[in-house]
Amino acid sequence: MSIPPHSRRKSKYTPRSRASGADAVRTSAMIASLDAEGRETIAAPFGHALVDLAKTRADIVGLSADLSKYTDLHIFAQAYPERFYQMGMAEGLLMSAAAGLAREGFTPFATTYAVFAARRAYDFIAMAIAEENLPVKIVCALPGLTTGYGPSHQATEDMAIMRAMPNMVVIDPCDAVDVAQATRAITDYNGPAYMRLLRGQVANVLGAYDYSFELGRAKLLREGADVLIISSGIMTMRALDAAQVLAQDGIGVAVLHSPTIKPLDQDTILAEAQKNGRLVVVAENHSITGGLGDAVAKTLMTHDVFVPLRQIGLPDEFLDAGALPSLHDQYGITVERIAEQLRRWVDQ
Repeated sequence: MSIPPHSRRKSKYTPRSRASGADAVRTSAMIASLDAEGRETIAAPFGHALVDLAKTRADIVGLSADLSKYTDLHIFAQAYPERFYQMGMAEGLLMSAAAGLAREGFTPFATTYAVFAARRAYDFIAMAIAEENLPVKIVCALPGLTTGYGPSHQATEDMAIMRAMPNMVVIDPCDAVDVAQATRAITDYNGPAYMRLLRGQVANVLGAYDYSFELGRAKLLREGADVLIISSGIMTMRALDAAQVLAQDGIGVAVLHSPTIKPLDQDTILAEAQKNGRLVVVAENHSITGGLGDAVAKTLMTHDVFVPLRQIGLPDEFLDAGALPSLHDQYGITVERIAEQLRRWVDQ
């Protein structure tokens, strides 16, 4: 087995011994804040948004592959137990059942972890849902590097997989505002959608901006003369914080939030990328292969827009396990590491 030399990972087939003494450090790979301390949070925005929608939409049903508590679907299940289906640890069954319900006129929300949908259930999604263009909404927790449980749970390539699937809309929300509004938008969309999910206590970042989610639209959150960051998901939150840090150094950083990965808002991206001769940086909580970065690069190249382009994202490899703050620092997606990298690029 070949593991990149900078990685701390060992082959899963390598025997391990239990740490003792000073090496026996206990930490949580799953529970860590994705946001700066002190910022307002909103509890379970997806679950509460779905309950509100279900009050006037009798067609909405919820399905889970034994993970309702960890996708916030348990809130919907408590409010509408007769419209909730627990499918067990069987993601293929989850997607097939959702497709069947959609054929009968329902709007199913199928929830699980992103790795389990993108990898285990891919063929079922493609054949039963996407090919038939059915209005199944696939909402998945633990996107990208939001868990330290290692490659079995880290969905670093889910957007690449779903982007390549015909008929599939792909959404990567930034915060609680985005999650709640995107949930409403995909409910009204008459087709299949894949949405990455932030669950539990989710930061309220975009509430401080004049922002509203629109399917297929990118929104400029901040102006800046030197750098344009095009970002999605939690990296928009990190980009905004890094922009504030760099403003103290006299570096102007604009932030364009692109929560809809597919269909991409090409018009807005092209317009912003051509302003002021800025360095364009794509930031995403996803592999640098196949995600937002590749989509933006293709858009620029095919429209003959030639600007300096850089990527901040996860490497094209299986990632280490460990505590999230350490992993985010290791892979360069903390506010501090983003600011450092942008300084270096601007100074080149």
